[in-house]
Formats: sequence, C-alpha cells, structure tokens
Amino acid sequence: MSSVLSPSTAASTKAPNIGMAIFALAMGGVGIGVTEFTMMGLLKEVEQGLGISTPEAGHLISAYALGVVVGAPLLAAVGAKLPRKNLALGLLLFFTVANLTSFIAPDYGSMLVSRFAAGLPHGAFFGVAAVIAASLVPPTRRGWAISMVMAGLSVSNVVGVPFATWLGQTFGWRLLFVLVGAIGVLALAMVWKFVPFQHAHPDASIRRELGALKRLQVWLALLVGIVGFGGFFATYTYIAHTMTAVAGIPSAMIPLVVALYGLGMVAGNIIGGRLADKSVMGTLYRVLPAIAVALVVYAVAAHWQWSALVMVFVVGASGSMLIPALQTRLLDASPDAPSLASSLNHAALNVANALGAFLGGLVIALGWGFVAPALVGAVLAVLGFGVALLSGLLERKRPLAA
Repeated sequence: MSSVLSPSTAASTKAPNIGMAIFALAMGGVGIGVTEFTMMGLLKEVEQGLGISTPEAGHLISAYALGVVVGAPLLAAVGAKLPRKNLALGLLLFFTVANLTSFIAPDYGSMLVSRFAAGLPHGAFFGVAAVIAASLVPPTRRGWAISMVMAGLSVSNVVGVPFATWLGQTFGWRLLFVLVGAIGVLALAMVWKFVPFQHAHPDASIRRELGALKRLQVWLALLVGIVGFGGFFATYTYIAHTMTAVAGIPSAMIPLVVALYGLGMVAGNIIGGRLADKSVMGTLYRVLPAIAVALVVYAVAAHWQWSALVMVFVVGASGSMLIPALQTRLLDASPDAPSLASSLNHAALNVANALGAFLGGLVIALGWGFVAPALVGAVLAVLGFGVALLSGLLERKRPLAA
C-alpha cells in the first residue's frame, strides 16, 4: 500500500502531520454520521413539514441507505484512477452539495432523490479515507489509524446527533442539512490542507478494483459484517422503545441514552483498533461472541433503569469493536483493490442496518416484546462468528497472500 508523492508537494509531504490528516478525514465522518442518524430523531418533524405519513418518512432513511449500498462500489471503482486525496475531496464535495440540496428540496419526491444522492458518497469516502489513513502509518498501526477515521462516525453520535436533533426540533428540521453542509465544508478545507497528496497506483483501473469481488475472503468478510453487525442494529433501532417501555426511562432522557450509546461506540472503536493491530482474526473471534453475550445481558438488564443504562454503553462499545477489524480484514483480503474492498464494508454495514431493523421489527410484531430484538441480535452475532471461523479455516488452507 505504498504511495509515490508528487514532486511538487514533496516539501510539504515528506513529514505529513499524520494526526491532523487523520483528524481531517474523521471530520468527514462526523458530517456523515450527523446526516445519517439525526433523521431518525426528526422523523415526526419531517412528517409534519412535508405532509407525509410515518412509513413515507421512513423511506427517506431507506433511500439514504440504498444510496450507500449503490454508491460504495460504484464510486470507489470509478474513482480508482484518481489520486486518493482528490477522490476524498470530490466525495466530500458531492456529499456537501447533496445535503444542501436536501435543505431546499420542495416536496417529498425531490427529498427522496436528494437523500439517495447524499448516501452515494458515504461508503466510498470511508473506504478511501481508511486506505489513506492506513498508508500514513506503519503496518502495525493500521488498525489504530482506521479506527481513528471511523471515530468520526462514533463521535457524531455523542455530540453532533444530539445537537442536530435539538437544532431541528427548536428551529426547523431543514437546518439539519445546513449544519451538515457546514461540517462538509470544514472537512473539505481540512482534507485539502492536511492530507498529503498520493499518486494513484500506476496499474489502477475499474477492472482491477472490481477484481476484489472475485475473492471469496472478501465476500466472507462482508458476510461477517452483514450478519454479525446486524445484531447491533437490531438493538439500536428500537433502543428508544426499549428504554421507555421496558426500563421506564422518561422520553426526555432518550438523547442522553443515545449519547451514552455513542460514548460506548467511541470507546469500542478505539479498543477495537488496538486489538486489530495485534490480530485481525483474533479480534473477530473474540468480539463476535462478546457481542452475543452483551446483547443477552442487555435483554435482562433492560428491566431496570441503571442496569439498562450500563448495558447501553456496553452494547455500543462491543459492537463498535468489530469495525476496525472488518475494515482491516478487507484491506488484507484485497491489497490490489483497497478502495473498493474498504468501501464495501460500509455497504455491508448498511445492509446489516436494514437486516437488523427488519428482524427486530418482525419479532416485535409477533408480540415478543421490545427486548426480543436484542436476543435476535445475539443469534446474528453467533452466526457471524460462525462465518468468521469458516473464513479462518479457509485461510489456513489457502493464505491470503497466495
């Protein structure tokens, strides 16, 4: 994953400020997290503002997720020949403009289109950002670097999402997109200033990137993310209902609950990055069973307020430990097509989002109660562990380098 620096920028990139470069990339993740997750807390305001039903408002979230799934492989492959910094800047510009378009969308149809467009650069940006971050540090610190970029998504749930929700509820839900646009502009400026220029790989091409899709280990890593992380989303989607209906926590405290979940995600992301640097597969083998156990305990602890709050943090932490290892695993499984492989991780996580939310809603509809999604999530984590074991077994027979 070595890169050749531009002669014209050699003076400024011989010793890049790695911390600021990674922070700049993480800032893009903050904007993405705010636009993705705040919509869930502003659905009622969106319904009233556009004069639509709750299911129709939910389709706006689905449109964004669909944009992520479509855009991740498409934009990563199309941008294969571009220098990584230029690709990151282009994706951030796309993201910023699309969100500002949502601000002025006059009706439901145009809002659907703008939300789909806003999701397109999501996965591709995180993919190229992870590749850039990994290239700036020694191989033994790749997990840490990737986790720091992904931390932007976690931090957005602690600070950005609660603030954006308050802003939208108090002054109008469309201001969410102005805020996201401002974060996007800030991220653009920081990436421009701090991220070093790297030439594209001389052999880079759409065909080379798409070659990642021929590798079984890439698909197995994606399946681990879809199934194993589906349990995380099965629980998170219905956390407000669980906290109010089961734990008896007042609705006014839900922003605090979400922030606590976000703090767990930040902690888990950092720990997961350090674990991935020691052993990627070892991290998967340990974290997936830990997620299953945490979700079972959460289902029991949710009946009391204080234990419920503790487990909210624990579930957020255990789930986020998985992301750096999955991202690193995909880079290892497809070193000659890193941008596409890394981008696909976020497409997989959005499929996990849809899968978890669907299965969690299904068991609630069957009358099993609001703690049932966590138990479904535990089963999914165990299934993900099984896929990880299969991947490791196949790797012993045919190492990734082979």
